[in-house]
Amino acid sequence: MEIVIEKPAVDAVVRQFQLPGECVSAVPFGNGHINDTYRVVCLEGGREHRAILQRINTQIFRNPDALMSNIERVTSHLAAQVAHLPDADRRVTRLIPTKEDGAGWLRDAEGGCWRAYRFIDGATSIDNVTSTHQAFQAARAFGQFQSHLATLPEPRLFDTIPDFHNTPKRFAALEAAIRADVAHRAQSVQAEIDFALARKPIASVLLDAGLPERVTHNDTKLNNALLDDNTGEGICIVDLDTVMPGLALYDFGDMIRTTTNPASEDERDLSQVAMLFPMFEALVRGYLETAGGFLTQEETAQLAFSGQLITFEIAIRFLTDHLNGDTYFKIHRPNHNLDRARSQFRLLELLEQNEDAMVRFVESIR
Repeated sequence: MEIVIEKPAVDAVVRQFQLPGECVSAVPFGNGHINDTYRVVCLEGGREHRAILQRINTQIFRNPDALMSNIERVTSHLAAQVAHLPDADRRVTRLIPTKEDGAGWLRDAEGGCWRAYRFIDGATSIDNVTSTHQAFQAARAFGQFQSHLATLPEPRLFDTIPDFHNTPKRFAALEAAIRADVAHRAQSVQAEIDFALARKPIASVLLDAGLPERVTHNDTKLNNALLDDNTGEGICIVDLDTVMPGLALYDFGDMIRTTTNPASEDERDLSQVAMLFPMFEALVRGYLETAGGFLTQEETAQLAFSGQLITFEIAIRFLTDHLNGDTYFKIHRPNHNLDRARSQFRLLELLEQNEDAMVRFVESIR
C-alpha cells in the first residue's frame, strides 16, 4: 500500500497512540469546521486498522482537560450501558489510549491537543436527510443517547462552552450589536432587526419553564448520528465535544431545525425554505420511542415549540455576527451571515405557522 501522510507532524502524533502496525495513511476526513480531523489507516500483517485522529481546537474549547474529562466519562458510561447489545463495540465512539501513559489524549511539542477514536466500520453519517426512515432512526439514536446518560453518576459534567444555549444571553448580545453597530450595517437590515426584536419573548420560554437539567449533546445535526449501512439503524452518536449539562429540548429543537427544512442553512432563495411535516412526525416518533421513558410531561409538551427556540437562537447569532462585522462564523461571500439569518428567520415563520398542528401530533402519540 502506498504511504499517504498529509503532514509529517500527523504521523508523529499517530505513533504516540496505541495503534497496531505502521501508519500508512492519514488524510483529512469529514466536513467539520472546528477541529482538524484525519482518517488514519495502520497496516499490521496485511490487516488494516482504521482510526479517527483529531487536533482539538483550543480557541473554541479553551479547557481541553475539562473537555476530555467529559468525553472519557461519557464514553465509559455509554459503553457500560450498551455492553449487552449486539455489536456493542460499534454503538459507542471509543477513545484510543496513548502509548506512554494510557491517557485519552496528548499534547504535542507545539502544545497542540490530540485524541484518537476507533473507526466505526459499516456505518455512515448523512449530511442531507432524504427519508423519514433516516430521520426516525437518527432521532431514535439521539433519544437513546440521552436516555443512557440520564443515569450518569455525579459529579456534574463541565460546561465546555458556557451559556452555549442561553438564548436570553444570545438576545442580549444582539441588542448590544444593534446599539454598537460597529460595521455600520444596522440601517440596511432594519427589517431583520425588527423581526427579531418582535420575538424577544421566545428567548426565555424554555428557561422559564422549570425543565430539569439533563446531559445533552447540544449539536444534533443528523450527520452526528451514524446509521448502519445494511439496516439503516441509528447505532452511534459522534462528535461529543459539546456534551454537557443542558435541556433535552435543545437537542430535539436542533433536530427540528436541521431536518424538517430541505434547504441549506444559508439558502438565499427563501422560496426553497420549507417545513416538511412528515419529517417532524418521524423525529417525534423516533425520539419518544427511546427518550419517552425519562422525559417529564412538561418536556414532552414543549417538543413542538423547541424547534422555534433553537431556530430563533441560531438566527439571531447569525444576525449578531453580521452586525459585528463577521467576527465569529466563517463566511464565504459578502453578507453570508445575513443570508443565514434570513433563511433561519423564514424557517421560524414556517414553524410558527405549523405550531398548532405540531402540538396536536405530539399530543396524539404521548
